[in-house]
Amino acid sequence: MPDIPDDDFGRQLTTHSGWLEFVASALSEPVAVLSQVEYDSLSKEDQYIYDEGRLDHHARLQVVATSTVRRTVTCGRRLVILNRGAISARRGLIVTGPANTGKTIALAQLGLAHELQDRRRHPGQDGRIPVIYITVPPAATPRMIAAEFARFLNLPVMGRLNITDLTEAVVGVCTKGRTGLVLVDEIHNISLHTRTGAEASDTLKYFSERIPATFAYAGIDIEGSSLLSGTRGDQIAARFTAVATHPFPYNAEWKALVAQMEANLLLQQHKPGTLTRLDRFLHTRTGGMIGTLSHQIRGAAVDAILTGTEQITKAGLLAVDLDIASARKRPKTEQ
Repeated sequence: MPDIPDDDFGRQLTTHSGWLEFVASALSEPVAVLSQVEYDSLSKEDQYIYDEGRLDHHARLQVVATSTVRRTVTCGRRLVILNRGAISARRGLIVTGPANTGKTIALAQLGLAHELQDRRRHPGQDGRIPVIYITVPPAATPRMIAAEFARFLNLPVMGRLNITDLTEAVVGVCTKGRTGLVLVDEIHNISLHTRTGAEASDTLKYFSERIPATFAYAGIDIEGSSLLSGTRGDQIAARFTAVATHPFPYNAEWKALVAQMEANLLLQQHKPGTLTRLDRFLHTRTGGMIGTLSHQIRGAAVDAILTGTEQITKAGLLAVDLDIASARKRPKTEQ
């Protein structure tokens, strides 16, 4: 039986150790589903460990290769290859769209694809740091941006270090580690309408000039934001390609998403096809938002394990409270 999973402290994507944990979990084999007879034959302790493993599986976001994810990975890998050997003016990628439409998922999958490709090209070179993942803090200053890079790399961020010291330390580690892709999430937290925001944007641009890597951003509705306005915005717009995320319409892809998520379930009594028959109901309830759909199904799966029902039904789906935005958009009859 597998060990009880550790807690999630230190598993954030915004640290190198957390990123490596994310990559390892993507490569790990899921817990096998036991029959009821096999489950009953286990000791109470082994049953507990088995259930904890399944809860951990459903608690983690099970990624489905949506068209948005595929396009992001394809476009990002293309840019990484085109940027090889570029001295300056490297091209970048912006993943943009409404909240809860899978931007972070797409960004992380691009990073995962690059990490695995780098490992294949450079086997046995454990000192490499192919991917950096940072999140832009609210009201970010240039030093805060530099500190996020340093935090990912586990570099000390002491009060007496100025931004020049932090920048040089980060650039040195990235150069030595052969960093090829820098992922910057929550980029909408930078506003070029403020002096601080403009300086933070300049800091990212400076890092992109010093680190020979492809930069990929993700944020809410970037194309209509201040980040692409004015002289600074024009420079970003001229160098970055956009991939748009959106709510999914009720179509063949939506049905395939539901079917794939159902296939990922680790429930002993769940009848295959139950969720696919409810795909229209799920679309109405979630508004076509991939993040809400994932929360809906994974939440119902967790409830099924905790209550011992071991299956997801329409009643079980309705019992999962969803985000406020989804509730506002649902028809009254579905609330």
